[in-house]
Amino acid sequence: MNTVDSRRLVQKLWNYCDVLRDDGVSTIDYVEQLTYLLFLKMADERARRTMKPEQIVPDELSWQTLLDAEGDALEAQYRQILTGLGKEGGTLGTIFRKAQNKIQDPAKLKRLIVDLIGKESWSGTGVDVKGDAYEELLAKGAEDAKSGAGQYFTPRALTAAMVDCMLPTPDDTITDPACGTGGFLLAAFEYIQRHHGGALTPDQRRRLANGAITGTELVDGTARLAAMNMLLHGIGTPNGPSLIAVRDALGKEPDRRVSLVLANPPFGRSSSIRVVGEDGRSSREEREIERGDFWATTANKQLNFVQHIASLLEIDGRAAVVLPDNVLFEGGAGETIRRRLLKQYDLHTLLRLPTGIFYAGGVKANVLFFERKRAREEPWTQKLWVYDFRTNQHFTLKQNPLRREHLQDFVDCYLPGKDRAERVETERFRAFSYDELIARDKVNLDITWLKDASLEDADSLLPPEVIAQEIVDDLQAALAEFAAIAEALGSRSTDRAVEA
Repeated sequence: MNTVDSRRLVQKLWNYCDVLRDDGVSTIDYVEQLTYLLFLKMADERARRTMKPEQIVPDELSWQTLLDAEGDALEAQYRQILTGLGKEGGTLGTIFRKAQNKIQDPAKLKRLIVDLIGKESWSGTGVDVKGDAYEELLAKGAEDAKSGAGQYFTPRALTAAMVDCMLPTPDDTITDPACGTGGFLLAAFEYIQRHHGGALTPDQRRRLANGAITGTELVDGTARLAAMNMLLHGIGTPNGPSLIAVRDALGKEPDRRVSLVLANPPFGRSSSIRVVGEDGRSSREEREIERGDFWATTANKQLNFVQHIASLLEIDGRAAVVLPDNVLFEGGAGETIRRRLLKQYDLHTLLRLPTGIFYAGGVKANVLFFERKRAREEPWTQKLWVYDFRTNQHFTLKQNPLRREHLQDFVDCYLPGKDRAERVETERFRAFSYDELIARDKVNLDITWLKDASLEDADSLLPPEVIAQEIVDDLQAALAEFAAIAEALGSRSTDRAVEA
């Protein structure tokens, strides 16, 4: 991988973001505009190549029309391109659906087209270079707190460790039902290329690039970033079917089963829909999701994603999913789901994550690893291995970010690809039997045993800024819980008023 070229590209494109920010263009808006223009430039390069030229967009909506236009005519032509391509199907439609021009100054738009994108050969640049450059821009976008883009971004160190535990193969069918910008899908694809690339058959290569790896994303803007991200890494084709479905993954039963799910469903507890009344006022209504393949009916979005992912797996399929603490201890539907998961699936590993690693504040999360099994009377979960990576671990996004090596001890304890009977307990890694788990109140899987050193030894106290951040995180988590409860109570009282 040519990291010099990648960094040069990122720096070149990022510097211009600072110019546009003065015009009110957010980081994520800027990355969106880059997505449209990069696609048009790559399509133009494919149409002009001497070997097997390929026409992806109509001439009247092409890159060349942007080069030929000036001033207000340029802005008008750009809008026409975005509208026209947004009506197309497949990958084209996913990238341009509901696209809007956010760069109102034609001179700055022209410079972006001619100087920054036009002078690069994007089809000639190696897949790793242009893909890495785009990934880094997405990471920078996630740091823009005002845009809220960070909620779609899983720390790359965590993504890599989860993939290293799951060992994706060329024969897997892989999906992420809440794919954000596609981080898990790309990490799985790159793992396969790295470990199996030399032995891949032509059929396996075609399969991996054209349908074995797919995602679902609810938000149009995020889906377009995921589709472009995958395209730049060599997954999918510009004029082929979209590998990113733009819809609510929870809305219906899966169209197909897969062998591997990697996911970090969006934070936030309740599923809700926005309702606009005749007076123009909007409100949010709690939405309980009822599906024939679900074990319990609930408005808790996180619990519904657990059920959906369980349903997505084929027999012997495996999943690694980031989920908040409430999934481990919530009663009612939560208890029902945990009981079913322990009995009908092999819920074999739980990784308790530290705070301070997500862009969304106040998040206390875990990774659940489980496999789907054939029906039988006795429970499939024999032991749940819990790795406590939270107690006495402290990270921040800037000063002390999570790195892949921080998770190496967990991966070593996990023993990827080996018989779990060979696992050994350590200070942080313990096994709990099915009978122990079922006997716990409400089948509570929020299990801890390590002592917080800072509570016992004054010398172990954390720096004031870390303590302050942890207090903020705890308060934000509590506020999120109260907001979800208030939202639920509000919608129920509205329902009662309507019934009366």
